[in-house]
Amino acid sequence: MSLLATTRGPVVIPAPSATGAPVSAAQTRLQSLDVLRGATIVLMIVVNTSGDLAHSYRPLVHAAWNGLTFADVVFPCFLFIVGISLVLSLSGRLRRGAGLPALVRKALRRAAILFVIGVALNGFPWYNLGTLRIYGVLQRIALCYFVAVLLYLWLKPRTLVIVTAAILLGYYALLRWVPVPGYGMPGVDVPFLDPHGNLPAWLDRHVFPASHLYLHGFYDPEGLLSSLPAVASTLIGVLTGIELLKERAGSLKWTLVAGTSCLATGLIWSHWFPLNKRLWTSSFVLLSAGISLIALVLLRWWLDGHSERGRALTPFKIFGINALAAYVFSDFLAVSLTSVRLPHSGVTLIHWLFHPLPAFLPNRYVAGLVCAILFAGVCFLPVWLLYRKRIFLKV
Repeated sequence: MSLLATTRGPVVIPAPSATGAPVSAAQTRLQSLDVLRGATIVLMIVVNTSGDLAHSYRPLVHAAWNGLTFADVVFPCFLFIVGISLVLSLSGRLRRGAGLPALVRKALRRAAILFVIGVALNGFPWYNLGTLRIYGVLQRIALCYFVAVLLYLWLKPRTLVIVTAAILLGYYALLRWVPVPGYGMPGVDVPFLDPHGNLPAWLDRHVFPASHLYLHGFYDPEGLLSSLPAVASTLIGVLTGIELLKERAGSLKWTLVAGTSCLATGLIWSHWFPLNKRLWTSSFVLLSAGISLIALVLLRWWLDGHSERGRALTPFKIFGINALAAYVFSDFLAVSLTSVRLPHSGVTLIHWLFHPLPAFLPNRYVAGLVCAILFAGVCFLPVWLLYRKRIFLKV
């Protein structure tokens, strides 16, 4: 059986009308969500493939530890979209009479396939089991998706708010007041959020050997404990999806208020709980959620119900509809280009392809950005062909 199911024809995200009656496919597809998802995938590709990987503009490089850059908010935005999408999808199946056990089994299957694809990407092309990284981007998406599905199916929206708040506060309590074995109390015996002496990093080192962690280091940015607040990022998307289904008058205004509130709360909390994408701190969850909410509001205001306005953003829409295919293709291609070395010179293929650009663009940072954009353009070709043939790949 193929890992990816092929769907021909438009993919419909069900949503009720204001009267509760079924609505047509044209009405149910949210252009804004597709464009936001596509823009997120494009930014992921650009961040990961900047020229010779040594010359990248600061906003396109993840913060080394505490702090925030533009690149840091891309992944949480994608998890936010995952939360919205699962609500819009599951709500339609529930209305059609799907049972909870069947929905849970399907969600578990999707999560398992995503996890396996993620591990396969980590091991490509050599698949050395002694150094195979278990954690990863797709693995975290799989975990957050499955947990969010379970919570959405069994809990009421008000309870989901309480659970989300409890996760954020509980994670702060764990990192602030639980002694780290071998280091002591954070903020007393060891600096708060010390790169080595924090609870998530300590747990990562004791779940898997260092050879199986990110860059064979002392922690993993998609590690076990830091996936807990990542679930909160997804749940904020779930709550947003629930609000989208209601389509009440003034919903855009209230979504904007929620986004602004999350943004402000995250900034204020960051004075005590620093913004840190590597540890996925609670302040980082709220700030990135606020940015995602505001971006969604702006796109909904501009695009939804105004199809003619979205023509210039069609490439992002195409990326968004086949987001999984685009991400997997980009990752396999990037690893292939960095793994293949040319005979005699020993230069990797990606460096050889990048080499001519500085001759036309002396600023290597500009050359790196152009290279990343060109790489994203190459990744666009297969998803555009799929779109033209009305083939949409999904787990």
